[in-house]
Amino acid sequence: MNKMKDLSLEETMIQPVLFELDGVLLTQPIASIWDQVWKFKAKPDDVLIATYAKAGTTWTQEIVDMIQHNGDTEKCKRESTYKRHPFLEWFLAEPPSARYSGLELAEAMPSPRTIKTHLPTQLLPPSFWEQNCKIIYVARNAKDNLVSYYHFHRMNKGLPDPGTWEEFVEKFMTGKVLWGSWYDHVKGWWKAKDKHRILYLFYEDMKENPKREIQKIAKFLEKDLSQEVLNKIVHNTSFEVMKENPMANYTKDFQGIMDHSISPFMRKGTVADWKNHFTVAQNEKFDEDYKKKMSDTSLVFRMEL
Repeated sequence: MNKMKDLSLEETMIQPVLFELDGVLLTQPIASIWDQVWKFKAKPDDVLIATYAKAGTTWTQEIVDMIQHNGDTEKCKRESTYKRHPFLEWFLAEPPSARYSGLELAEAMPSPRTIKTHLPTQLLPPSFWEQNCKIIYVARNAKDNLVSYYHFHRMNKGLPDPGTWEEFVEKFMTGKVLWGSWYDHVKGWWKAKDKHRILYLFYEDMKENPKREIQKIAKFLEKDLSQEVLNKIVHNTSFEVMKENPMANYTKDFQGIMDHSISPFMRKGTVADWKNHFTVAQNEKFDEDYKKKMSDTSLVFRMEL
């Protein structure tokens, strides 16, 4: 029996089976609680941070938290990102030591709540629209998003095996990845912003001029920040500072699930790292496919700065 108990966390973590819902791939644990996710009751003062995975979610969460706490770094270290802002649909039952339910966390959290999701618009619980919640959406250019997502799959046992780089590029282009098609995701939220209270931001703009984008977020949240506080937030939400912050860099949670030695959660945080990954042929094929998939939207991305 003791031998059984000694099985490391890694061996008890089975790579997840994916389940398709409305053409969007989700993990089996998420699928198992989907009815409850769909019926989630949002409140009018909830703030939702929505992104496609690896588009700057944690960065935006830290900015929002700092704005809400007027730049108080100590308050922002009260808990890890994962617990400060419930990750709505994420559910992990096994192993018990790593159990997580974003839904339970959100339901137990006093208002005003800030919640995170990677769901596309068609899968967002309808109460968010009904309650007219403020939503901050961050989009990142497809190529950098793909590269970051690939490395994230490599280091995170809670996600399916990415296969080779070539295989993952193919999966990404066909939308056969967790949370579905990047193309549908960014386009769906872009369309939704015309009808709902959505602040649509771009990762590239945030990298280029963080101060300007942080001011946009503060204005959207109706928070007045002094120049001093604003500068403090710019500094404390920089990649260099956040990479060293255990409350934001995911080294505190998920031991045995995330392996930062394969690829750190906070890897590079740059624009145009895709140039170090795509071959010329891959890039040409990707561009051709991209043009087709993005021909029906006014949405434009910068692949480099």
